[in-house]
Amino acid sequence: MAKSKSKKRSAKKRVTTPKKKAIVKKTVVKGELKYIAWDSVELEDLNALLQRQMIVGQDIMVARVLLRKGCIVPEHSHHNEQVTYILEGALKFWVDGKMIVVKAGEVLTIPPHMPHKAEALVDTVDLDIFTPPREDWLNRTDQYLRGDK
Repeated sequence: MAKSKSKKRSAKKRVTTPKKKAIVKKTVVKGELKYIAWDSVELEDLNALLQRQMIVGQDIMVARVLLRKGCIVPEHSHHNEQVTYILEGALKFWVDGKMIVVKAGEVLTIPPHMPHKAEALVDTVDLDIFTPPREDWLNRTDQYLRGDK
């Protein structure tokens, strides 16, 4: 009796090489270095109780806002994230169903699209930081702040 040799087929191992990822070159726009004194920045009169100065970077804006006692910033919202740092005085905010008093040395962060309103309890100086920069402020279409309030 003849032995039948069964030949084992050796399964060929498939060797795969990792796919190469497409190389995407990003164009990096180099920002401009700025060194600015606030007293050299235009002081914009928005209404009898409100003035501001703005400095704009590539993706960020800082505004020095001067509010006289009783100044009301009407309720509004924007797609910009906002950080408000009170340098002098105090602002009462209505935001997200809460009333918050922010005093000198304190900070309030306001997420994008969150409606908010503010009132100056005393003469106040604050720094508002926005990312991205506020287009309505830059092109002066911010009618909610302009006129007699």
